[in-house]
Amino acid sequence: MHVETGGSKRRRVFAEMNLVPLIDVSLILVIIFMVLTPILVNHQLTVKLPKAASGAPASSDSAVTIQISRTGAITIEGVAVKWEKVEREMTLRLSKASGKTVLVQADRLTPVEKVVTVLDFAKKLGVGKLGIGVTPEGQ
Repeated sequence: MHVETGGSKRRRVFAEMNLVPLIDVSLILVIIFMVLTPILVNHQLTVKLPKAASGAPASSDSAVTIQISRTGAITIEGVAVKWEKVEREMTLRLSKASGKTVLVQADRLTPVEKVVTVLDFAKKLGVGKLGIGVTPEGQ
């Protein structure tokens, strides 16, 4: 845009920044994050639970879920934890554990020692109930 001033023939240029491309790029980034967030949040271990003839669904409102894969990877409430820090993490999550339930979901091929270690830590913390996750036999 050029403006002529009074008697002089000097032209001044008004520089304006075009914000439309910036807004387009930011909206595309928002859409990408909206699509990827559920995928990243739901990323957990894939655990093939053993089958059982009887079993009741656990109440998830006060239950702390611990998953152990066949490779020995462990997650507590969906957060990956190293075995050296399992007891510390369980202590943080189960500080007032009298009414809480610990649900251990271990893969079929997981060594029993790892499951027993987690159950032992939970028992030391004085949890209300201990449970082992299974898949109903019909599924």
